[in-house]
Amino acid sequence: MNRITAAAAVKHAAIELGFTAVGIAEAVPLIEPMKRYDEWLQRGYHGMMGYMERNLDSREDVSAIVPNARSVIVVALNYYHDVQHEVQHEVHHEVHHEVHHEVQHEVELRGKISRYAWGDDYHSVIPPKLDALIERMNEIIPGAASKCYTDTGPVLEKEWAVRAGIGWQGKHSNVLRRDIGSWFFLGVIITDADLAPDEQQMDYCGTCTACIDACPTSAIVDSYVVDGSKCLSYWTIEVKPQHEIPAEIAENMDGWLFGCDVCQDVCPWNRFQQQSTEERFAPRCGETALLPSSIVNLSQEEYKERFRDSPLLRPKHAGLQRNARAIVNGADLRTKEHE
Repeated sequence: MNRITAAAAVKHAAIELGFTAVGIAEAVPLIEPMKRYDEWLQRGYHGMMGYMERNLDSREDVSAIVPNARSVIVVALNYYHDVQHEVQHEVHHEVHHEVHHEVQHEVELRGKISRYAWGDDYHSVIPPKLDALIERMNEIIPGAASKCYTDTGPVLEKEWAVRAGIGWQGKHSNVLRRDIGSWFFLGVIITDADLAPDEQQMDYCGTCTACIDACPTSAIVDSYVVDGSKCLSYWTIEVKPQHEIPAEIAENMDGWLFGCDVCQDVCPWNRFQQQSTEERFAPRCGETALLPSSIVNLSQEEYKERFRDSPLLRPKHAGLQRNARAIVNGADLRTKEHE
C-alpha cells in the first residue's frame, strides 16, 4: 500500500472511531520551534512546571521516542457542550423583627469550572480511542511501530497539530479551526509508518487581539506568547497545593475555580462551535460552577467520591480548596479597592 492510500485509510479509521478531525505531519526534527521553546523556558514562563525542562531531545525529535519515526498523526476531539456558566447564586436570608420580617438577598459568586472539565477526564476518554486507532493501523500497515500520547509525554502537541493541518495556533496559543473554534482536545500518535502528510492551514487571527485584551491577568504577553506563570489555569490546576495563590492573581480570578476560558470565550472563531457527540464531556449533574463554600467544607472522602474520574482531581483536595479560598479573598480585595 502506498503512503497516500495508507494515510487515507488511517484517517478514515480515526473518523470512524469518533475523532472530530485528523491530520498527518512528517516526523522531522523541530529545530526552530525548539529555539522558541527554549527562549520561553529561559524567560521563566513555565513557572513551577519543572517537567517542561526535561526530555528536550524527545520534544525536538520524536525519533527519540519511536526510532526511525516517519509520521506524526494528530487527532482532535470536540468537547463543546452548549451550556453556559452559572456565575452567581442568590442566597435568601429571612430576618425577623418584632413587628415584621423581611427577606434579604445576597449574591454569592460561584466558582466557575473550565469547559473542558465539566465531564469526565479526557485522559480516560481519548487514550482508549488512540489505542484502537493503533490497532486499526496495524491492520492497514502490518509491523508498524507506534506510540501515542494525550498531553502526557514530552511532545509539542500544538506544534504537531499545526504541522498536521489540524488548525493554526492562535494568539492565545490554543489551536484553532474554522469549523469548531478551539474547543477540542488533541491526541498524538508517533509512528515509523510512512504516511503522506497534510498541508498546513493559514493563520486566520489577522489583526484581532481580543484574547490578549481580555486576559484577566495579562498572561498573553505578546501574540502567540503566554507567560504561564501568570495564567489562571496554571495557578488553579498546575501549581501544587502548598503554594498559595498570590494576591495580584487572586483579585483577578473573576470566580474561576478550575482553569479559565476567557481567551476562548472572546475568540471570534469560537462562535462557530459545534455540539460534541461525546456525552462524557457534558456537565456532570448539569454543574458548570460550584459554590466556593461547598468546596472549602468538603471532606477528603467526599472530594474523591464527588469528582471521581474528573479533571477536578488534578489540583488535589487541598489545591481545589485553596482555589475556593482565593476566589473569596480576591473578591474581598476587589471590593476594598472600590470602597
